[in-house]
Amino acid sequence: MSSLPVGSVVSFVHQLSKPPWTVKTLMDSSHKNSRPSPEQIALIQKARLEKRRKAVEAPIPPTILVLRPWLTLDRDGSSRNASHRVKILSWNLLAQCLIRRELFPTSDCLKAGQREPMIHEEIIRQDAQILCLQEVDRLEKLLPKFEKAGYTYCYASGPRKKHGCLIAYKKDLYSCVSERVVFYDDQSVDGDAEDKTRIGNSFKTRNIASLVALTRNGGGGEEGLIIGTTHLFWHPRYTYERIRQLGIMIREVTAFREKLSAAHWPCVLAGDFNFTPSDPAYSLAVGDDLLPEQEQIIHPSRVVHSSLDPSVLLNLPATPKGTDEDDAEAVDPDRVITNARPAKPEDGLLTVPEIVAWFRQLPRLRSAYSDGIAAARGHGYDLPTFGIRAQPPIGRRGSEEPEYTSYTYYWKSVLDYIFFIDPPTISGSITGLLAPLTTAELDPGIPKLGVSGSDHTVLAAELNW
Repeated sequence: MSSLPVGSVVSFVHQLSKPPWTVKTLMDSSHKNSRPSPEQIALIQKARLEKRRKAVEAPIPPTILVLRPWLTLDRDGSSRNASHRVKILSWNLLAQCLIRRELFPTSDCLKAGQREPMIHEEIIRQDAQILCLQEVDRLEKLLPKFEKAGYTYCYASGPRKKHGCLIAYKKDLYSCVSERVVFYDDQSVDGDAEDKTRIGNSFKTRNIASLVALTRNGGGGEEGLIIGTTHLFWHPRYTYERIRQLGIMIREVTAFREKLSAAHWPCVLAGDFNFTPSDPAYSLAVGDDLLPEQEQIIHPSRVVHSSLDPSVLLNLPATPKGTDEDDAEAVDPDRVITNARPAKPEDGLLTVPEIVAWFRQLPRLRSAYSDGIAAARGHGYDLPTFGIRAQPPIGRRGSEEPEYTSYTYYWKSVLDYIFFIDPPTISGSITGLLAPLTTAELDPGIPKLGVSGSDHTVLAAELNW
């Protein structure tokens, strides 16, 4: 085996400093038909590691993204004496493992190398104290950026999922005192969460909620908040299952707080909830009565899928099936319920009256963007809203949500929220908000270079208690 002549070592090292360089270039400088020696391989590996290190440590270049205004809503400074002020960001990153060209025909940035710089810049630029992220994969690319920006994190995923939910927080401001993962498929819909006799689910989704309890550093353990993030079941027709998962999340967040004897802490529930402000789940969460047409949406979704009862398939024609439930969106373009049967009483699914009674026992959620946009419009900001676009019935909550939070060639909707639960004696306020992107910026769909590295938009709000 040949090795580099001594006199060519300097030339070889010089080549390493002149990107791009390849092993082929190295071979051409010596013997074209010989293999690299162990010394050469070691130098190559060292150079690659050095290149990766420099990429991670490199300063953030001038912005490559459209700048989104930060809306200051506390103009009179009335919240200066708030005991707890926190900026929270929520974003579905669009896992690289889920991307299919046919789902995003107009996108100009579907490769990881195109999307990730925009995703990293957007997150770091907002400089939120707490991050709630969904569809997170490729952690090896993301976490070094977080560490450099002063974050530490908790990550969780459902069984056999290739992506998960991540909560990150500034480690100089907060410490994690407890964490928990809620597996929706295993949770009961009975009032007693420990009683597993009535699971009442319609689909084995493998979705989760990730919960963390954070105390503020220097507060003696008395000041803190509960953070929960989730990605609810995606299929548009499975309204019942999303309602079930939402109810479980609210119940488990408050139970988590009670277990820590922290009833005076606020709770934040942020993520991709996969329902719109006109959906029954939203109305139930924020305390609106269900409209008759909303009840009619729930009824046909009270089914049992073959993922729970394989015998369903014995009497049904074959339908396309992905290798993973995450692939289902690509093989079910009509968004209809398939491979399922109507629920029977013994399946344990909740009836509509039982659903309504359950949510009446749960704390109501407030929406940071609904409250914040309403305040911003009161200050004279001209912001498009879901209500202006969709024209829901007068008096229904949710009209002030953003016009869109997900915008692609095939679907355009509001799916993402920063919800919160106030402590018993304090009413929170929204003192800052990241302005929503406009349709002119979003067209013809995201991901889009210079606009968003995901098919969802970033939400960020400053909350005070």
